[in-house]
Amino acid sequence: MDEMREKGLALDPKWNAEGLITAVVTDAASGAVLMLAHMDAEALARTVETGEAHFWSRSRKRLWRKGEESGNVLRVREVRIDCDQDAVWVIADPAGPACHTGAASCFYRRIEGDRLARIE
Repeated sequence: MDEMREKGLALDPKWNAEGLITAVVTDAASGAVLMLAHMDAEALARTVETGEAHFWSRSRKRLWRKGEESGNVLRVREVRIDCDQDAVWVIADPAGPACHTGAASCFYRRIEGDRLARIE
């Protein structure tokens, strides 16, 4: 256990082998989970500096600002980090749907047995 990382006040993210940490985004107004993504050091720094959510796209292999194409940016109210600093929680005000499918949240389906059901 790394006592300073887990109980101290120094920001010391625990990046995985690819240099990423998991980022969970919730709606500041409703508390709903909007999306899950990944951040590298630059994405985290830009998110904190600009107040708009930035992530590392594993499929595109590049940094991206949420909403750079759609206009559906995530305006950040607060960024929290978990106890062992390997995941962040972004509390944001979404300017439109968070999901690339057009759904308000990326979590718009539930598992029912071996099938999926839409959540309306």
